Amino acid sequence: MSTGMLATALRGGVVELATAADTHALGVELGRGLGAGDLVLLTGDLAAGKTTLTQGIGAGLGVRGPITSPTFVIARVHPSLGSGPDLVHVDAYRLGGVGELDDLDLDADLEAVVTVVEWGHGMAEALAEDWLEIVLTRREEGRTDTIEGDEPRWARVLGHGPRWAGED
Repeated sequence: MSTGMLATALRGGVVELATAADTHALGVELGRGLGAGDLVLLTGDLAAGKTTLTQGIGAGLGVRGPITSPTFVIARVHPSLGSGPDLVHVDAYRLGGVGELDDLDLDADLEAVVTVVEWGHGMAEALAEDWLEIVLTRREEGRTDTIEGDEPRWARVLGHGPRWAGED
């Protein structure tokens, strides 16, 4: 991944992630800039790299792993290995709506942790005034064939709220 891809993405540009390693590297760069109270929503196609990006965020934050998809347990807490915030990793794919997400009481610790919610679009925005949404796609605009394996993905980072206004 070239330097400045995160800055480009934060300005609303679409960045190409040529490999899973690039997706992880984007996550590391992002994780290094996140702090307690930050909320990140990951949106996109199946197998577009949401968990790989979260693994990178965890590495950038310096939390205990391994970070795997919490699809069946819904949420996992990864404690910080240093003085930074813990990472709460949530997979909302199997949740039936906002009510079930609310039952997880994520807002109880939101200010003390970094929260990453896969499949959170339309449900998790109400958790915080400020959030990042990262949209990962497996298909380049205009392509109709399916991308498989370690082929390029595209990422767009959308900042919401005062925390992310003008962030670069």
